[in-house]
Amino acid sequence: MSSVVHHRWDAMPIEEVNPNIGRRLITGPRMMLAHVYLKKGAIVPRHNHHNEQLTYVLEGWLRFWIGEDESEVVEVRAGEVLVIPSMVWHKAEAMEDTLDVDVFNPPREDWLNGTDAYLRK
Repeated sequence: MSSVVHHRWDAMPIEEVNPNIGRRLITGPRMMLAHVYLKKGAIVPRHNHHNEQLTYVLEGWLRFWIGEDESEVVEVRAGEVLVIPSMVWHKAEAMEDTLDVDVFNPPREDWLNGTDAYLRK
C-alpha cells in the first residue's frame, strides 16, 4: 500500500490563529506546507525559528523587516518568493489582503501543537 496522501485545500478547514490571520496546514515527516490568509494590516510579530522557510505570495503583498534590528525591509508581492534561512529574525505586515504559501523544513512544531503564542495575540 502506498504512503502517498492526497489533499484538497478547499476541503480543509481554516484555523483562525487570530482575527486577522488564518491558515491551513499540510505536514509530512520532514516538511510543512501552509496556506496563510492575512487581512490587510495583519502583523506577524518579529520572531525567528530553526526551520528554513520559503514564503511564496499568491495574492496581495507582504512587507518584511529582516534582522534583529529590523534594518532590512523587503516587499514580496504576488508571484514572488522570499527565502528565510534558519534563525533569521523577521517580522511581516500584510499591505493588502494576502494569501501566501509557506514551506518549512522541518515542520513547525509550535504551529502543530498550538504553542505559537506570538501569532495568537
